[in-house]
Amino acid sequence: MYNKLVNKEAKLALIGLGYVGLPIALEFAKKISVIGFDINESRLAKMREGIDPCGELESSAFENVDIEFTSSIDKLKEASFFIVAVPTPIDKYNQPDLKPLIGASRSVGQALKVGDYVVYESTVYPGCTEEDCLPVLEDISGLKAGVDFKYGYSPERINPGEKVHTLPNTIKIVSGNDPEALDVVAKVYELVVKPGVHRAPNVKVAEAAKIVENTQRDVNIALMNELSIIFSRIGINTFDVLEAAGTKWNFLKFYPGLVGGHCIGVDPYYLVHKANEMKYHPQIISSGRFINDSMGGYVAKKLVKRLISLGKGILGSRILVMGMTFKENVADIRNSKVIDIINELKDYGCDVDVVDPYADSDEVLHEYGFRLVERPRDNYDAVIVAVAHDEYVNLDEKYFKGLTYDNAVLVDIKGMYRGKIHGLKYWSL
Repeated sequence: MYNKLVNKEAKLALIGLGYVGLPIALEFAKKISVIGFDINESRLAKMREGIDPCGELESSAFENVDIEFTSSIDKLKEASFFIVAVPTPIDKYNQPDLKPLIGASRSVGQALKVGDYVVYESTVYPGCTEEDCLPVLEDISGLKAGVDFKYGYSPERINPGEKVHTLPNTIKIVSGNDPEALDVVAKVYELVVKPGVHRAPNVKVAEAAKIVENTQRDVNIALMNELSIIFSRIGINTFDVLEAAGTKWNFLKFYPGLVGGHCIGVDPYYLVHKANEMKYHPQIISSGRFINDSMGGYVAKKLVKRLISLGKGILGSRILVMGMTFKENVADIRNSKVIDIINELKDYGCDVDVVDPYADSDEVLHEYGFRLVERPRDNYDAVIVAVAHDEYVNLDEKYFKGLTYDNAVLVDIKGMYRGKIHGLKYWSL
């Protein structure tokens, strides 16, 4: 299989061309023939013109590559090595939503032939590939996993907005259903990953490793958020405390904040789901998720209390929220926890404006039911800087005073303006 791919006698298909799948497809397309498969024709149209719908890649990434973008199952049948990189979100009850993954498996099943390989990259709980995906592949194709076709799992490690730790520069975990499959999967990924691969002993270990990466960060950030709540009651600044504590050589530098996005704010729920299936209630992971999911409401309540203490009426008070994306310097608004702050303030009767230099107003309307404002007004009772975009980092107090009434509140979630604000009422996590 490896030799056929390298000699372009076989094709690799990438199923799901989002912020994970598209970079992988384009990297492989520098070396071998690739079929980029997605069910969204409007996104495919942009890619055919050298445009990344996610806004992560430059047009140059589409140059000198051997790739065909398609939504055709017949075209997908030309591939022999399939990589599935579709989203794995959670539903409104914080349960795993496998519909995109199962849908992608059905598509692959229609194209699968004897001797083919299928590798999953989507983040899942341990056991999902073999217990949930393989039965779909077998049912649709009529083939037997591990006998008629090989399979593996290689968790994605692509971080939106990341320009250093990109796919070619980051060690890749790989796994296979048997030693032969592991060897082939490893060699295929080594075509595009310069530091090489880590060969996990089996698929479940590889699945678990990905979940642990993000769960560890989630729990550590939850600790920082809980410390922030405690330190706020004491009357000291959390970032000052962490700066002091960080002078010790082995102190882990995590910081408080909103935890959203597709990874850290989602993946721990997949592990919780699997643990509950095993009749175990994961207390630390669940507690961390509860703390992090509560931070938006906490920030809003703290602001309301601060406004009341200043003698300002809450009903109709004008508040500007700066930043709507789930993290700095990206355009992605999905699962942004900024919405929790906005909704809580609206429940109090506040008049909330939202701006963001990266987010698309139409997407915000579709996802959350309101539009971004084109430019801020100059009569706000409070400003919340919710996302640390580069455009916000160097703003000074004069700028914020130009947006606000006298005696206004500045909420600095990321602590960017610590020690720089003297006239406004300043608060940060």
